[in-house]
Amino acid sequence: QVQLVESGGDSVQAGGSLKLSCAVSGDTSGNICMGWFRQVPGNDREWVSAISSVSPPTYADSVKGRFTSSLDNATNTLYLQMNDLKLEDTAAYYCAAEVGARYTCMRRRRPAYFTVWGQGTRVSVSS
Repeated sequence: QVQLVESGGDSVQAGGSLKLSCAVSGDTSGNICMGWFRQVPGNDREWVSAISSVSPPTYADSVKGRFTSSLDNATNTLYLQMNDLKLEDTAAYYCAAEVGARYTCMRRRRPAYFTVWGQGTRVSVSS
């Protein structure tokens, strides 16, 4: 059974940077699509990025050029490097996984397309 544990959330000033991590455990056989989502209380969970070992990362327009997702297959860790953070980036960030979906990863941009979720890590951006 695949499990995900996020870390790295913190409070930061606007313009600053943070790097989130998501440790993946369990048997994925390398065939997995990984995603980042974020959620503000009262809002739907918002897709941020998706990546697999065979697909380049894709990004929501709101973070494109500022966020970089990467997947370290050797350590089974997903990262989200967030630069030039803005007030509107404040949210709980979740990593998600769908086993068996590495070739369809670029199309997975909704929470319903992922079945495994981490517990979330909070990012707070202040002025």
